[in-house]
Formats: sequence, C-alpha cells, structure tokens
Amino acid sequence: MEIKDNMDRAIRKKHPFIRYKYYIIAGLLFLALFIYMIISASGPKRLRYDLEKLEVSEVQQSKFLEYLDAEGMVLPILTIRLNTLEGGIVERIVSEDGSMLAQGDTILLLSNPELVREIDDNRDELEKKRISYRENLLEMERKSSQLKRQSLETVYKMQRLGKQYALDQEEYTIGIRSKAQLEVSSDEYHLNEKTTELLLNELKQDSLMSLIQRDLMKNDMEREEKRFRRSAERMDHLVVRAPIAGQLSFVSVIPGERIGLGTSVGELKVVDQFKLHTKISEYYIDRIFLGLPATVIYQGERYPLKISRINPEIKDRQFAVDLVFSDRKPDNIRIGKNYRIQVELGSPEDALVISKGNFFQSTGGQWIFKLNESKTKAVKIPVSIGRQNPQQYEITGGLKAGELVIVSGYDNFGDSEEIVLK
Repeated sequence: MEIKDNMDRAIRKKHPFIRYKYYIIAGLLFLALFIYMIISASGPKRLRYDLEKLEVSEVQQSKFLEYLDAEGMVLPILTIRLNTLEGGIVERIVSEDGSMLAQGDTILLLSNPELVREIDDNRDELEKKRISYRENLLEMERKSSQLKRQSLETVYKMQRLGKQYALDQEEYTIGIRSKAQLEVSSDEYHLNEKTTELLLNELKQDSLMSLIQRDLMKNDMEREEKRFRRSAERMDHLVVRAPIAGQLSFVSVIPGERIGLGTSVGELKVVDQFKLHTKISEYYIDRIFLGLPATVIYQGERYPLKISRINPEIKDRQFAVDLVFSDRKPDNIRIGKNYRIQVELGSPEDALVISKGNFFQSTGGQWIFKLNESKTKAVKIPVSIGRQNPQQYEITGGLKAGELVIVSGYDNFGDSEEIVLK
C-alpha cells in the first residue's frame, strides 16, 4: 500500500528484522556467551600458561640414593681448655693469641713465693729425716756388732769349757779328780752351753729384727723423699705449657693477675685435623649411626666423610652430629667455614624418579600435571610418591619412564585441571 504526501510521493514501510536488527544481534551474542559459559562450567577447568615459565621434568628409570642434605661448620677435631695446676701470680705471658705451639711449649709463667717457702721448709725437714735415718742405722750397726762380739766370746768360752770338761772326765776316770770336782765342771759347762744357745738365738732374732727395721726405715725415707719430690714438682706447675701441639686460640689472663688452682687461662685447638659439626632433623634420628658415610662436594670434587659422634639430645626438633674426613680433605679448609654435606641413608637402588620442585608443597604428592606428547596440554593425574632426597622424588605409581610432568609453578594454577600450554 502506498501513501502519498502533499507532494504525491509514495513512502515504503520497513521490514521488522531491519528495524530491530541490532537488538537481535545482541540477543544472539548473549545467547552464545551463555551457552559457552554453560559448556565451560560443565567441562574441566582450563588455564592458559607459558611453557617457558614452567619447570618440566622427565620421568626416568635411574639410580636413586636416599640421602639428606645438611650444612656443616668446620671445627677443630679437639679443643682443650688450659687450666692451671698451681695457683700464683701471672709473671709473664710467653705465647700470644693465635700462636702455633708444639707439645711442651711455654704459654705463661706464674710466681708463688708461698710455695717456694713451703718447698724450702720441706727440704729442711727431709734433710733432718735423712740425718736421723743415718744415725739410726749406725746405732743398729753398733748394737749388732756388740751382740756378735758377745756371741763370739760366749762360743769361745763354751768351747774352752767343753775341752776342760772332757779333761776332767778323763782325770776322774783315772782317779785324779773327785766326783764333786767333776760335777762342778759339768754344771759350769752345761750352764755355759745354755747361755751360748740363748745368745745365738738372740743374735738370730736381732738379725731378723734389724732387717725388718731397716726395710721400714728405708720405706719411710723413700716416702719422705717422694713427698718432697712431689712438692718440688709443684714449682714446675708454675709454668703453663701446651699439653699437645696446636694453635693457641686465646689467653684469658693478664700479667700481675692472681689466679688460683684450676683456673682456666686459655684454649688450645688441634688444627691438623678437623671435623664438621651439623644438625639433623629429629625425623632421621633412628637412621643415623656412627660410621655412616657422607660426602662433601666442593669445587666439583667429592670428599668422603663418616659420622664420628652423635648427640641424641633433641633441641628445637634437631640433634647434633659430628663428622670427620675419612680420606683426603679440601686444601683450603678453614675453621668456621661451612660446607654442604650429603649424609647417605642407604645404597643406590634402581627406581623411577623425577626432579624435585615446589609441586609437592601444593599437592602433598597426591597428584601432578602430566604433559601430552605434543606438549600443548598438561592434565592433572593422581600420582604416588615414595622416598626423596634433596634432588629427586621416587615415583611408586601413576607415571611411566619417558613421560613429562610439570614440577613447578603450582602456586599459579589455582584449582585448574588442565593447563593449555603456549
């Protein structure tokens, strides 16, 4: 139908699609977006990520060595605290801090006038005892000599009386002597015989007693001399010497200072041998034992160690361990320097392994993202993690050798189940 205006020109009416085309297009776009959102919500959550920003590890069949990584500080194998064996006044410090000393080298000198007087008094007392000892020996010699002389005289007299008694018996037989005279001679002879026997026994007892008394006196004298030698040796204790070869760390006294017996005056370190001191988590306390091997890797070289001491006391969830070099050691090793230590907890074994990454902290080792062959997509899959060392995880299920997995960047993945890689 045409409508004519005053100018007699016809006006054509527009089709509804043309009139509302913009509304229709907007509605179709909104419908398409709504359908896409429904499809996206019903499928796996995806995230686009740059592959170059991720760390990818290949699952490998390799040797797995279970060990723990620790940091150890170099300490001297032995540190000795220097204590005085005698009190006194510090007269002179001979060796300075840091000096290298041989065994027996002098560190410092002490003076003690009271000790000097005491030793002089002991020396005088010892000399008096020596004089008394010699006098007693002379007296014993005199008595023994006198007793021997009496014994000799008595024996001689008995022999003479014996001869006279024999002569009297002959004279009595031939009638020259009377019976009374013979009896007198007999009595005198037998009395002298008993006297001689008693005197000889006394001489024998005196000899035994002299031997015993000499031994006792000698032992007493030796004890006195030994006591004096010990007293005199205290003078040597006024010189503080290095008990072994090493480096003098410090001297903690000054000249003129009065110190007592057993005072600590310094510290000496043995520096020709070293140990590494470290702390290990209490989790491993049942697996650490003396002699367990370990390794220090320094400047590309391996230096073997072994555990020499274990302190089982737990502090701050850790326990202390000392290790010593079992063979050679680094040339430039210094006290106080730190080294990374690998403590071996077993022997190398064949295992399926991947490199370590921060995925374990995010997943607890329960799942991991595995790449497809074209490396365009990574899918979340369950996985089983076994043992671990500072560089590797042992895979006990969920993966095969040759497959690729993402081991880092999990903090940015959120709850995505697929990673589209670009």
